[in-house]
Amino acid sequence: MKILMVSPEVAPFSKVGGLGDVVGALSKELATLGHEVRVATPRYGFLRPGPAWTPFPRPVSVHLGRGEDFCRVWEAPLGASAARVEFIEFNRYYDRPAIYGGNGDGYGYQDNLERFVFLCRAALEWCYASEWIPEVVHGHDWTAALACVYLNTTDRARALGRAASVLTIHNLQYQGYFGRELLGFAGLPDELFKADNLESMGAVNLLKGGLYHATKITTVSRNYAREIQTPEGGCGLHQLLRFRAADLIGVVNGIDPSEWNPATDPHLPARFSAADLSGKAVCKDALQKRFGLAADARAPLFAVVARLVDQKGLDLLAAIVPSLMEETRLQLVVLGTGDPGLENAFRELARRFPGRVGARIGFDEALAHLIEAGADFFVMPSRFEPCGLNQMYSQRYGTPPIVRATGGLVDTVEPYLEGRGQGTGFLFFEPSTRALFHALGWACGTFHDRPADLLALRRNGMGRDFSWTTSARQYEEIYGWAMQARREG
Repeated sequence: MKILMVSPEVAPFSKVGGLGDVVGALSKELATLGHEVRVATPRYGFLRPGPAWTPFPRPVSVHLGRGEDFCRVWEAPLGASAARVEFIEFNRYYDRPAIYGGNGDGYGYQDNLERFVFLCRAALEWCYASEWIPEVVHGHDWTAALACVYLNTTDRARALGRAASVLTIHNLQYQGYFGRELLGFAGLPDELFKADNLESMGAVNLLKGGLYHATKITTVSRNYAREIQTPEGGCGLHQLLRFRAADLIGVVNGIDPSEWNPATDPHLPARFSAADLSGKAVCKDALQKRFGLAADARAPLFAVVARLVDQKGLDLLAAIVPSLMEETRLQLVVLGTGDPGLENAFRELARRFPGRVGARIGFDEALAHLIEAGADFFVMPSRFEPCGLNQMYSQRYGTPPIVRATGGLVDTVEPYLEGRGQGTGFLFFEPSTRALFHALGWACGTFHDRPADLLALRRNGMGRDFSWTTSARQYEEIYGWAMQARREG
């Protein structure tokens, strides 16, 4: 199959969160399975063409409601795979130091509407210009949802109108609300501004439009696909998602085992495996030194690598740290950026409890790998979590995760059965400080009193297969269904 991915992020070139990892790893796996994969994404200001980049021989015309613009397109290999990345170069929108601006929720730059409308239109126009017509166009989140709308409206009678579309919801919380003038800018007919199309609460909702027009819809875990069809988890779109339930499929994300493998990871001071975990102790010592913590092998070391936002439930963790410091021997390290209030809270906790709490505000890929390897436990108290990747990285590195039972965390973490050595992590259910405190206490008790169980948890997690192979084959099947539905429609 010829598959066009449209995404604002693709690792290793551009990444804010898990979206970039997913698009990069899935595209490579699909290419390994023999498909012809192209990823259309912006060429941001921090990306410079390398020796393997080749320019498309002529400018690509992009027609929007205001007239005609021209962009340049660069092609580059995606890692060692046969997949290719098509970088859309348009300096007015993309020559900037950040992907979204703001805190990464997609609403930072004031012209993000124009930026991502342009991405969708330019991606399709490149197909026409290069005469490379995909059979499936796969958009990711609200920023790429308009590609599905175009295929069903302005492009329906053109060559791309035969392509099936798949839209993946990575996080339903972010939907892309903009004024009605979006339709004119995007070159879409005004008749789409109605409740059973793009209109929502008097505004244009890009994700809603994509959900109406996509041939098939996926989410990033089976449990999240169920949750978003409820009033509690649907973020106002639960009725639409129930309406499209027959076309809504949950596919658990995978991880790239070549990037996340403690036996080969170049970011670690010592490598290890389930058969020989001695290198993990070396990594713990290095992690303690990196954060200025006491070098104490007998202190359980808990870790967080996350966006510091309300969704992740880290305000609950910040609230109980003083009590944890008083009642347990645990240490804590935090790496992330996001809400200024949470950033300051963890900075203050590190200042208040030197040698036991460490915080790095920002993101550091190499440090993230060391944290996964050196920590004893990984903390994810999410209020909701479509899939999550860090709980899979953690299990891969022998670091049992402590997670709230929501979304993809339910699908990917097997609950610990105390005294039996079964499971891969600790689950709790209520999004409260009380429930989180008891879950962390349970983990501390396991560390001190049940070392055989902890060793079993480590090895159980390291033995799980979180590669993209199974999920990519599910996407193959979904693409086939979508193509059949498009032909019959």
